[in-house]
Amino acid sequence: MKGRQILIEPLPGGGDATALLVDGQLHDLLIDPPAGSAPQPEAIFRAVASRPMKGLGGAMVDLGAGHSGLLRSRRLPPPGRPVLVQVGGWAEPGKAPPVGERIRLKGRFAILTPGAPGRNIARSIRSPDLRQSLEALADSAMEGAPDDLGLILRSAAATAPAPAIAREIEALRAEWQPIAAAAADAAPACLRPAPGSAETARRDWWTPDAALREAATALADAGVWEAVAAMADARIPAGDGHFTIEATRALVAVDVNTGADTSPAAALKANLAAIRDLPRQLRLRGLGGQIVLDLAPLPKGERRRIEAA
Repeated sequence: MKGRQILIEPLPGGGDATALLVDGQLHDLLIDPPAGSAPQPEAIFRAVASRPMKGLGGAMVDLGAGHSGLLRSRRLPPPGRPVLVQVGGWAEPGKAPPVGERIRLKGRFAILTPGAPGRNIARSIRSPDLRQSLEALADSAMEGAPDDLGLILRSAAATAPAPAIAREIEALRAEWQPIAAAAADAAPACLRPAPGSAETARRDWWTPDAALREAATALADAGVWEAVAAMADARIPAGDGHFTIEATRALVAVDVNTGADTSPAAALKANLAAIRDLPRQLRLRGLGGQIVLDLAPLPKGERRRIEAA
């Protein structure tokens, strides 16, 4: 099927699995973790500072319910002080999740930025007239807000009706008020749980032309689980060649090979195919950090095409 598809399938143990397909190809996948898992990205906690980790430039904080987080900051709070934090990423095995004091409340069209005042519009919105109208809308929707409460309008705001944007900003402000009021209490607690995969998919993957399907076999019918199983193979086709992705604790290694193709353009074709598909493959595997590429050998004259890919 051509175009964008957002698929949502309930999981037997609770939660959902969601997939984004573009022209029938799997581009992203989100699966809700089991209950009791480590705190998830975007969750907001009233934490309590505990022991400093000077070698890591941070401090451990108590998130409550037996969970801890690693806070990296130039100015670490003293032990025992409550601090408002947001989970910034998934926890690695055996480690605490990273948390930060920069709080962001994300919507489909807007992001509320407590502690970072100002009105900002996505750079992808280039029309001067549209930017001016969105600035006016932001000023109106943020009227009466605290001075330290900022706003970012996302690229999706470019095609959204003004009333829908205003309603979302109003909802985000209403959501922030009880969080701010509870920030100074003493005991650690979760003040805003992380959004589920279905909520995140509707928020971040939505476009006006996207098709949404929510069914008990939505992902199975589209062949998503077969595509996930295929990712167990580190070898990925790249035109007539292939590339491999192997993760270590220090980095992710990518090796491109031309395969049986021995034509003069074999290396260029394999490298271009691998580089274009690599972001999708890394995203689906949840890999990031330092990426090291070992490309198929190229003449100097063809390296510019690789750098521009």
